[in-house]
Amino acid sequence: MKILGIDPGLDRTGWAVLEKNGSAPPGLVAAGLIHTPKNTLLEKRLASIFDALNAVIAAHLPDEAAIEEVFFSKRADTQANTTHARGVILLACEKLSVPISPYNPRTIKKTVSGSGSAEKRQIQRVVQITLNLPSPPEPDDVADAMAAALCHLRLAPFAAALARAKSAAKAAR
Repeated sequence: MKILGIDPGLDRTGWAVLEKNGSAPPGLVAAGLIHTPKNTLLEKRLASIFDALNAVIAAHLPDEAAIEEVFFSKRADTQANTTHARGVILLACEKLSVPISPYNPRTIKKTVSGSGSAEKRQIQRVVQITLNLPSPPEPDDVADAMAAALCHLRLAPFAAALARAKSAAKAAR
């Protein structure tokens, strides 16, 4: 199973494709950063994110995507820009039929590191160890995308089993 992890942002969108086969540990297939220049019009920046993510999806053909939800920020402009970026990311996944699972940052941190308040460096180190990388992933946007994908790999099987059980219980009524 290939999972595309995404850490959305207008300036920097981190992405990572992880693959998990059977009981083997997950492995990193590819990762990168989509950067849009600040002096570019909003619509051009969003188009750039959309096009770049389409290329990533076409190149790696992920089975599913895990995206970090937008957290509430004290800076409304940053939050709005991230929300715009997240919107085109969701659109790209939908257009290319990649199922999306959103996770809030606290859930990602807790699932990956055991602490919902883990610092960026802690997440980078846990991701490094989990994926057997030679060094902590940089920048933190890419590490966060890897963490989102790892979170999904850990939580999705339980969510699927729960959905099957609820469906079976409903059918039995």
